[in-house]
Amino acid sequence: MRLPLGVPFLAAALTAVTLTGTAPSATAVAESGGHCARLERVRVPGAALQREACLEDLTTTGLAGTDYTDPADQAGLTAAGTRTPSGVPGIQVDGYFPDSSGFNTTHGWRHDAQFVIRLPDRWNGGLVVTGAPGNRKQYATDKAISDRVLAQGYAYAATDKGNSGTDFYRDGVRPGDAVAEWNARTTQLTRAVRRVAAQRYGHAPRRTYVTGISNGGYLTRWQLENHPELYDGGVDWEGALWTADGPNLLTSLPATIARSLGAAGDEDLYAAGFSRGSEFLWPYHEKAYWGVTQKIYRAEFDPGYDPRCPGPTSGSSPEEILAPCASDAAYDYAARPASVRRAVARVALTGRIGKPLITLHGDLDALLPKAADSDVYARMIDERGRGTLHRYYTIAGGTHVDGLYDTHPDRLRPILPCYRSAFDTLTAWVERGTPPPADHTVGEPADGDVVDSCPLR
Repeated sequence: MRLPLGVPFLAAALTAVTLTGTAPSATAVAESGGHCARLERVRVPGAALQREACLEDLTTTGLAGTDYTDPADQAGLTAAGTRTPSGVPGIQVDGYFPDSSGFNTTHGWRHDAQFVIRLPDRWNGGLVVTGAPGNRKQYATDKAISDRVLAQGYAYAATDKGNSGTDFYRDGVRPGDAVAEWNARTTQLTRAVRRVAAQRYGHAPRRTYVTGISNGGYLTRWQLENHPELYDGGVDWEGALWTADGPNLLTSLPATIARSLGAAGDEDLYAAGFSRGSEFLWPYHEKAYWGVTQKIYRAEFDPGYDPRCPGPTSGSSPEEILAPCASDAAYDYAARPASVRRAVARVALTGRIGKPLITLHGDLDALLPKAADSDVYARMIDERGRGTLHRYYTIAGGTHVDGLYDTHPDRLRPILPCYRSAFDTLTAWVERGTPPPADHTVGEPADGDVVDSCPLR
């Protein structure tokens, strides 16, 4: 099981929508020029290194057992029974942009700012861009996002965000530098891939969408606030919320640490935003999520808080890395120096989105409680006068990690099929002017294919 805002490799060690969508038009097929046409023209602007390949299938089915994807990086993001399409031929480009850090060892490169770009032969004229969730790398959403959008005809691109792993906070010089780089790398990749698409297909994408899960959802929000000119819309799947005055992860997680150490009770978690009914998920999160997540982000934005426990690096075993620091039980974000809020302000969200956005959040999220996250972000958007550009759907029975459905199929539902419906709803909204459903809670189905079906209406 991965840690969405923690350590995927450690977690693995410890522990009605269609699948094809709208087929590309005959015009799009003609524009592509055939299988892997113009491969020799594909050059990623600004890349320090790239490796391009003509492949018979760009999906996880076709790439299984190759170094063009990484199943370990995807662990826990989807329910075991999730169906995915296959049989999408085209071009894949792997590479990296210039960077001074080397947390990402994929391909043996030991170089950050790695990316993957996929250009299907049958192109529908669109592009989908994402950044890795949690502290994962560029192949993390291959099964959750890439497979289906490729089958629909979209080009696809993903970034490792410029740093990854539990020590990502060590990247940069100033507090907040590592997270700020996430945003810059997403913008950089989007601009580059729009030019790559023009090289491959003869013109830039007619539509560009940004999307992501968890930290990738945060990137989606930030991009639509700060670079709406690059995108036509986005889908935010439980994005992390950062605001300088709170709420943010550093205002909700300390209560979980205090409870873990016996210094607080259930009511304190409810007061921090955690929902009643999610209690059965707390023991797992106590062991695998809460402690390491608080340490990582406190080290990123407030490195001077506890020199005895600077971050996950202070641990020498998986158990120590995942365990909380005792001092975090008393962490009081509001009482910390103004420099901490300034560091968060560098990456904070405002709600001032400039293009259509659909947000999804599970009501049983036990890492990013929706009451302290997406509920707040929806209000921020309304307060900025951008409510007409936003739709917000609460997924009853959804939690932060779809893989937990396999452990609790009687209590949870996967969010992925709802995400697929939301993506189709967004494209219909943007491209055909079809009004999306009003904000509402998507109820748990009484029967049917819960793993692969989730109509939003």
